Amino acid sequence: MNKKKILYVEDDETLAFLTADNLEQHFDVTHSNNGKEAFELFCNSDFDLCVLDIMLPDMDGFEIVSAIRKRNEEIPIIFLSAKTLKEDKINGLKLGADDYLIKPYSIEELILKIEIFLNRSQKNSIGTHQNYNIGSFIFEPENFLLKTGTKKITLTERETTLLKLFLDNANSVLKREKILNTLWGNDDYFSGRSLDVFISRLRKIFKDETHVRIENIPRVGFKLIIE
Repeated sequence: MNKKKILYVEDDETLAFLTADNLEQHFDVTHSNNGKEAFELFCNSDFDLCVLDIMLPDMDGFEIVSAIRKRNEEIPIIFLSAKTLKEDKINGLKLGADDYLIKPYSIEELILKIEIFLNRSQKNSIGTHQNYNIGSFIFEPENFLLKTGTKKITLTERETTLLKLFLDNANSVLKREKILNTLWGNDDYFSGRSLDVFISRLRKIFKDETHVRIENIPRVGFKLIIE
C-alpha cells in the first residue's frame, strides 16, 4: 500500500530531523526548511497533507497557507508553532489551517491528528452521490456546490461536511461537541470559533429562504429548521 505524501516544513534542523524521522515510519515525507521552496514543492507535487511551521525564511507559514488555499481548498493543513498567543492560533485557523499544535508537541498526537485528517479526506468523496433540496437551493455535496437558478456557490470541504451533517439531522438538535469532533476531531475553543464563522456564512447564504434557518440552542448546539 502506498504511503500518504506529507509536506513537512520546519527550519529548526534538530526538530525537523526528529519529527521527520518519526513521520517517515508512517508516511512519505518531503521536508523543506524554507517557506518559498516549500510552496514551490507544493505547486509541483501531489501531497495529501501539509505540516507547517510559521516562522520560516522567505515566506512564513501564514503566507504559505494563504497561497495554498488559493490553489487547493481541501488539502488538510496542520500548523506546528512556538507562537502561543490566542490571536496567532485564531489567525492560522481563519486563514485555512485545520489544526494548530503548539511546540513542544507530542509526536504521537501529531501522528494521530495526521491520520484523522487523512482518513476524513479519503472519506469525503463525500460518501454519497445524493443531492439535497434546501428551499430554492440544490446542494451537491460531491461537488461542494450550492445552486439556485443561475447562481452557483462553491463551498469549502469543511463547509460541505457541516451542511451535510445539518441536512442528515434536519429539524433535530445537533450538539456543538458532535459538530466540532466531526469537523476538527476536537472540541476546543479555537475550533469553536471557526465553527461560529462557518455557521455565520451558511446563515448568510440562506438568509432569504423563509423556510430555512439555523437556530442556536443555548448551551447545547444548533438545529437546522426546514419547513
